[in-house]
Amino acid sequence: MKKLILGTAALALSAGMALAQDVVRMGTEGAYPPYNFINDNGDVDGFERELGDELCARAKLTCEWVTNEWDSIIPNLVSGNYDTIIAGMSITDERDEVIDFTQNYFPPDPSVYVAMSDDVDVNSAVVAAQTGTIQASHVAETGAMLVEFPTPDETIAAVRNGEADAVLADKGFLEPIVNESGGELMILGDDVMLGGGIGMGIRESDAELKATFDAAIQSMKDDGSLNELIAKWFGGMNGGF
Repeated sequence: MKKLILGTAALALSAGMALAQDVVRMGTEGAYPPYNFINDNGDVDGFERELGDELCARAKLTCEWVTNEWDSIIPNLVSGNYDTIIAGMSITDERDEVIDFTQNYFPPDPSVYVAMSDDVDVNSAVVAAQTGTIQASHVAETGAMLVEFPTPDETIAAVRNGEADAVLADKGFLEPIVNESGGELMILGDDVMLGGGIGMGIRESDAELKATFDAAIQSMKDDGSLNELIAKWFGGMNGGF
């Protein structure tokens, strides 16, 4: 990806100081570790919490965190319940028709199938996916039977209780679960590449806010801190920028 000139990024960051809103409300799901989750203290935590706090600091914005269920996360952004979506949301043409996206802050993340047996044929099996995700759309286009669930944890439970033969989700979400399953769960086949990376969702009317976060993301790419943050939360699972 071509990088912006540092001077341009700095100018856009300065412009962010003049944003009309006093507090920027950061909307997330809080149910998709390590991207975002609720910790033992009841606070939003994870890669995107740390990233979002740093972006707000660089843009000199006061930000607060709001959680929202995934299946209504875009409609509630549009209706004004919060000002951004920072929730592991892949950039797609379909979503871009409804909202705007910043540049990606996470490269395209491989998706993988996970099952309890290595003889599952994912093209004809019953496959679980979270509602409204690029994985659900992908499964629907194959010969598999799609079963959708509101939360990612429910997709894993569906495999374990026999309601589904396999689940398709981001590798960054599924791989730690497989590693901690003691051999109960396994990854099937090769990585499935979907989407154009993960970006922040912004209302189409908030061009200034989008430009401010674009500049902050670019500044983290330029100084290497974004790659360091990705490595902290995902290790070697993603190569970064």
